[in-house]
Amino acid sequence: MEDGAAIEVRRSARRRRTVSAYRDGDKVVVLMPAWMSKREEQKWVAEMVSRLERSEARKRPSDEQLMARAAQLNDEIFGGLATAASVRWVDNQRSRWGSCTPGDRSVRLSSRLQGMPTWVIDYVLVHELAHLLVPGHDDDFWAWVNRYPKTERARGYLLGWSDAADVDRPGSEYVD
Repeated sequence: MEDGAAIEVRRSARRRRTVSAYRDGDKVVVLMPAWMSKREEQKWVAEMVSRLERSEARKRPSDEQLMARAAQLNDEIFGGLATAASVRWVDNQRSRWGSCTPGDRSVRLSSRLQGMPTWVIDYVLVHELAHLLVPGHDDDFWAWVNRYPKTERARGYLLGWSDAADVDRPGSEYVD
């Protein structure tokens, strides 16, 4: 598990047999029956964190997969006009979902997107690829972005995620 990630164990008398886990922001929450011993708790926490990490890894495309997906979206949405030189995950973006440098044609996506639905990641890729054609957020820019069929849905998802996480709306440029 990531260094420094918090684990919260929640015991419930109503829970009879099952143990489950999910990520809540930067922490992992493990739900388990109240009757389990501390030894069983340790075993199940380790097991559930391991399962969660494997599940997240399956949902987390590699940089190479991101690049391939960007190329596919470029063909489908932009007719091949928005070719990125590089596409990669970055951990240093806390106030935006992604960024683009048109000069070197590089696209970076915030690692906070990892584990989100593919169509949300695709939307952020489309948004950043559109900046290879139009630098600002004017009507021409949004005309390109709106060619992606799930634009409105993805905008709503990102706004909802920000509200649920109780954070200032990072990447507000994605929902203008």
